[in-house]
Amino acid sequence: MKLKLTRPLVFFDLETTGLNIASDRIVELSYYKVFPDGSSEGKTFRIKPTMMMLGQEVQMHISDEASAVHGIYDEDLASCPTFKDIAPQVVAALENADLAGYNSNHFDLPLLAEELMRAGVDVDLKAKRMVDVFTIFQRQEPRSLVAAYKFYCGKDLTNAHAADADTMATYEVLMAQLERYELPEDVDGLADYTTGNVRFADFAGRIAYDAEGVEIFNFGKYKGQRVADVFRRDPGYYGWIQNGDFPQYTKGVFTRVYMSLRR
Repeated sequence: MKLKLTRPLVFFDLETTGLNIASDRIVELSYYKVFPDGSSEGKTFRIKPTMMMLGQEVQMHISDEASAVHGIYDEDLASCPTFKDIAPQVVAALENADLAGYNSNHFDLPLLAEELMRAGVDVDLKAKRMVDVFTIFQRQEPRSLVAAYKFYCGKDLTNAHAADADTMATYEVLMAQLERYELPEDVDGLADYTTGNVRFADFAGRIAYDAEGVEIFNFGKYKGQRVADVFRRDPGYYGWIQNGDFPQYTKGVFTRVYMSLRR
């Protein structure tokens, strides 16, 4: 079965300093871009993670737990470009393209959105369709990427947790899934299949849409209630969110709703 594309589809994978979407950084980004005519291109970036400390930009430490998984250490990145340096190339790769990854809707995509915002890059990732190969696998054969690669492709993923290897494995797994299951062959259909019936206003899944397309809380004591209604009754909750450990993109959506009440 052939993947039907009307515009390019970018498979991507990130390796990071840790697992906190709001505060961790990308240390490796790999993409494999497939075009409707069947051609493709790919690239891998090693990235020096940085953070502001006492008004200066300094290299951010990779957690020991993360380094143990992907094998990238602080000294490996000392002379590498920062994310802001390579952001124009990332934006060019994503231009007029949809996105695909493995567990990307829950981790890679929201973290990428945070990095783009920190770099001052205005990219509307919400306008792109997003295919999460992990969700397909989880719904059909719940396991890990290594097991998925073995199950669908009959091969061992010997270099797991290297971004380029994981990216190519994700691409091959999706091609095998299309052969094995009765799945949509277009990106719109695959994106709907992997995201399910719930639509989110942010990438971290903290804000969902109700049946009428209005933002509702998807966490905490106000879960299921409309954001605007809560902010009218409890404006202090907005301040608590802005001071909390939430991704900047999520805070931006809350701010948009909050400011609409003040007009």
